[in-house]
Amino acid sequence: MPDLYPYLIASLPMLHFGAPAHISFEQFLLKCQELIPQDDFTLLESLPLQCEYKGAQATIRRWVDFEIMLRNELVKLRASRKRIDPAKYLRPDGSAGAILYHVALAAQRNPSPLEGERILALAKWDFLEELSFGHYFDLDFLIIYACKLLILEHWERIKSADKNKILTEALAGN
Repeated sequence: MPDLYPYLIASLPMLHFGAPAHISFEQFLLKCQELIPQDDFTLLESLPLQCEYKGAQATIRRWVDFEIMLRNELVKLRASRKRIDPAKYLRPDGSAGAILYHVALAAQRNPSPLEGERILALAKWDFLEELSFGHYFDLDFLIIYACKLLILEHWERIKSADKNKILTEALAGN
């Protein structure tokens, strides 16, 4: 099967944080299935499980490392608030810098849980933007595109949720 990355990538809609994706992850996979090698397609198909996948592909490894570092910073902040030792909740390979600490702190201190979640999602989006530098018509571009698409789908589910029903269930204790 030929790898038609330039044709595939040129046919994908642009993605912008906070805007509708105009393509679902499933539609994206269907497009990819016809135009890229099977090994690359299998890799893309496994991305929803990316936090468990720590394979040899460099872009996925960097994405997973970023996710672990961000989650570890959140664990440290939450543990300090509850006055417990965070060590047993931390994932290995997760040393982080000051930037992720400040992102996690801003998300945790925000009075709106939804806005805190948006801060975390925007930090992930920005990291993916950094990762995309130099990748225009290759597998790395498709991996980054798929990760961004999953972020947008997550936010679309949040926006379309029946907020009154969720509030009623939460107040009823279900």
